[in-house]
Amino acid sequence: MDKKKSKTREYIESLVIAAIIAFFVRGFIVQAFKIPSSSMEPTLLIGDHLLVNRLSYVMKVPFTDTVIFSLGNPKKEDVVVFRYPMDKSKDFIKRVIATGGDKLEIVNKVIYVNDKRIDDRWGHYRDNDIIPAYLSPKDNLGPIIVPKDSYFVMGDNRDRSLDSRFWGFVKKEDLVGKAFILYFSWNNKSNSVLDCIRWNRVGRLIH
Repeated sequence: MDKKKSKTREYIESLVIAAIIAFFVRGFIVQAFKIPSSSMEPTLLIGDHLLVNRLSYVMKVPFTDTVIFSLGNPKKEDVVVFRYPMDKSKDFIKRVIATGGDKLEIVNKVIYVNDKRIDDRWGHYRDNDIIPAYLSPKDNLGPIIVPKDSYFVMGDNRDRSLDSRFWGFVKKEDLVGKAFILYFSWNNKSNSVLDCIRWNRVGRLIH
């Protein structure tokens, strides 16, 4: 009887410890995300599953947006997950284009930061038409100055991304973390179950 109780207690203790570890890891260190849209193609595809390092920039009280202290600042070209400024119940993922204090301007799809054309090797464009600034900020914007502790972000799929061009800057306190690795990728448009898994993407680092 005592042995049975001992095993039961040991089992319960193991579950509690595992739950505490999972809570700590997800709350402080790593969080998993799934890509639902095409805004970051071709870097990230619909169905990609990735891990985000929550200790890249800020430490927060677990499962809240209360910042305990800063751990660093995003660099240009970092792929970051953040709370969507227009609805903080949603998480977005984009690439950092400019940081606090930078001057940014977009002229006919060409991006300039501090009056220098950026090496936009990540940018992917589908539309050849240029939309004037008075109709949309998609292809022409600014010049604007990025506020302190804020970031201008864009999707790599430039013509299919809802980003800072349309809703403004990301504040540092809204950062969740830096995306760093794909651990799984699923193509639900494939006819074959085996082909649904994009094996060549599994384990790929995110740049």
